[in-house]
Amino acid sequence: MMDIVITLVFSIVMLVFMAFPAMKIVEWIERKVNVPERWHNVLLIGMVIFLSLLVGIFLKFA
Repeated sequence: MMDIVITLVFSIVMLVFMAFPAMKIVEWIERKVNVPERWHNVLLIGMVIFLSLLVGIFLKFA
């Protein structure tokens, strides 16, 4: 249980820092695949959360 809490704490801190890489990744995805305009924000927020969790897991177990 404590591992999950520590990973989430690391991830919450990284939310702010993952915004720029997520914007660049979403722009790249939109160039490759035709994504509707209404899915842009959903994709962006999902990517920010995904990247933050990845970094949180890396910081916890590295």
